[in-house]
Amino acid sequence: MQTTQSSYYWVGSDEPFVDTKQIDQIGRVTLGRFGGCSRSGQYKNEDGAAILIGDDWEMTVVLDAHKTADSAALVLEQLAQHESRIRTNLDAPLTEAFRRIETTVLDLFQDPDFLAACAMLQGETACLIAVRKGRFIWWFSVGDVVLYLFHPELMNMGQAALNQRQFYEWIGRANTFALPVPSYARGIRELRQGENQLFVTTDGLLECPGTPYVEAMQIDKALQSGGVEELFATIEALGVRDSTTVVTWRVTIEEHATRPSDT
Repeated sequence: MQTTQSSYYWVGSDEPFVDTKQIDQIGRVTLGRFGGCSRSGQYKNEDGAAILIGDDWEMTVVLDAHKTADSAALVLEQLAQHESRIRTNLDAPLTEAFRRIETTVLDLFQDPDFLAACAMLQGETACLIAVRKGRFIWWFSVGDVVLYLFHPELMNMGQAALNQRQFYEWIGRANTFALPVPSYARGIRELRQGENQLFVTTDGLLECPGTPYVEAMQIDKALQSGGVEELFATIEALGVRDSTTVVTWRVTIEEHATRPSDT
């Protein structure tokens, strides 16, 4: 759809990657796409993704639509049309940036023209937006795309997923932003000192036959040993049908993170 040095937009109906593993580096972010196995009956890809990069921030968007990819394409078009506003939000001081981007996302998803276009679509999409700025990660989640934060301190406590999958939230023909009160989740987390790995995935990875990556620890182990290439090789060998789209990037934090006062 659109490619520049610091912006990338993709929808699976344009490039489905069925039987094809595509792994690209977009600035500081790795984008992986595998459209599923035709031998298992796959013939289309309804995912979508966007990556925007600024001087001190990254914004990633991962979408998982069903019935058609039209809803994913419409969300990407809405974001692309307002990219200038989004960049202005995220270039703001850290104390203001997350508040501004949340207001913008809510405005865009509740815009009357956007809602009218959604009502004419075939199908709907889950959507997860993640923004890293400074030593913080902000996310906005609709549906069942999952964002993980992998760091040794957190993994030792069994903590990895930042959001919970929601199975009855969408944007599109069925639209939880058309309700009197929109349904979504959002949050902010402080990254830990040292290397943090952020990882977003659609459910093809999580629901692959044999469930090799149903647990966060399994994903983290694969990323450490073979990266996205290993994840995709495994699910291809197991004959996954559903498409899988992932984005991942590492952020090194020098500052001390918050700790208990008695340590």
